[in-house]
Amino acid sequence: MTASTQPPVLSLSNVVSGYKGLQVLKGISFDIAAGDFVTVVGPNGHGKSTLLKTISGLVPLTSGAIRINGEPAPGKPHTIAGLGVAHVPQGDMLFPEMSVLENLLMGAYLAPSKAEIDRRLDEVYTLLPKLSDRRDQVASSLSGGERRMVGIGRGLMMGGQILLIDEPSLGLAPLIIEQIYGVITELSRSGRTILLVEENPARVADLADHLHLLDDGIIVWSGPPAELLARDELLATYLGG
Repeated sequence: MTASTQPPVLSLSNVVSGYKGLQVLKGISFDIAAGDFVTVVGPNGHGKSTLLKTISGLVPLTSGAIRINGEPAPGKPHTIAGLGVAHVPQGDMLFPEMSVLENLLMGAYLAPSKAEIDRRLDEVYTLLPKLSDRRDQVASSLSGGERRMVGIGRGLMMGGQILLIDEPSLGLAPLIIEQIYGVITELSRSGRTILLVEENPARVADLADHLHLLDDGIIVWSGPPAELLARDELLATYLGG
């Protein structure tokens, strides 16, 4: 996969953010072009999830700037979602006693019409046919992999062309991880722009256009995934081998 020559659809400039006086991100800058697949890796607890939450408006900016399609991000999560940014958070984050269909529909609250909701549902069921089979099943009864698929499907129901996906493989068995990444590969091929957080850079070696290594709230290395995998000293220092 080669990087896009399109202008940035998402641009971060010296982004600083955190929680109640605790600074987590300490000056993050990078651009993502339309259709690109970019991955952020790094040690646990060093700012990867905070980065996605800051982009989607769940964590407010302390300083710096975020631009979406060249315009300043409005700050409020629902407004950012309305600009086509869909955040698929870490873990399940589903409504456990609601059905698969009801959980999916929760992602479509900004859809302009029932026809558009139906179109998005058709897209989700085509990409994730198991969700169609489970549409009336309550979320609490699903397997871990199925719940993760519902989370991705709910993000797609937002109609986003920029997908922020946080550790989709977390806690899943290898076979299920392979299935989840098959879905993510199809999303990338469909032309969506993807910013993905992952623990293991080897999982994105053949998928991502670009990779950022995040440590203690700053980007300490950027480049192609294959180049990082060849840098044993970086892997040992930041990812434990």
